[in-house]
Amino acid sequence: MMNKLASLTLSAALVAVAAPVFAQSQGDWTVGVGVGYLDPKSDNGSLAGFDADVDSDTRPIFTVEYFVQDNLGIELLASTPYKHDVTLGGSVDAGSVKHLPPTLSLNYHFPTSSAWKPYVGAGLNYTIFFDEDSPLGDLALDNSFGVSLQAGLDYMVSEKGAVRLNVRWFDIDSDVKLNGNDIGTAEIDPFLIGLSYVHRF
Repeated sequence: MMNKLASLTLSAALVAVAAPVFAQSQGDWTVGVGVGYLDPKSDNGSLAGFDADVDSDTRPIFTVEYFVQDNLGIELLASTPYKHDVTLGGSVDAGSVKHLPPTLSLNYHFPTSSAWKPYVGAGLNYTIFFDEDSPLGDLALDNSFGVSLQAGLDYMVSEKGAVRLNVRWFDIDSDVKLNGNDIGTAEIDPFLIGLSYVHRF
């Protein structure tokens, strides 16, 4: 009786700690849906002779990734528009701006036998600015093209599903005009902290 109980207990323990299988195989697709907190760096350059400050925002994010080889995927990041308020000299309201940050990355997913699946990636970001609004006049920000780096960790909740936490960095610098005149470069260079559910197909 004791041997049978011990056997059942061991079997139950093994089932409890066994990790779900989530193989990243060539030809697989994943789709992710979540939220992303975008936090520009603290020093955002000088505009019209004043120190600029660009605030943070949180929006839904979406990813699609195709595995060109085992554990190696090409990923597209998209989101709903982020909106940022811009302050000059710590107190002057310079207005607000929206942007979209589509980013294409090449990701390497480290093969592990546990439920934790880390990965790293690098790619290119194209930031599209629009809906600029300012009480100071006609504000315009140029679109930006730069590199992006990321690191993430998936925790498998089923054979095909995972909860993903990741951090991305974007090189985003935009030339700014007010009433048609150049007033400087906004150095945004934000971090994006994302929490998503990712499903494999």
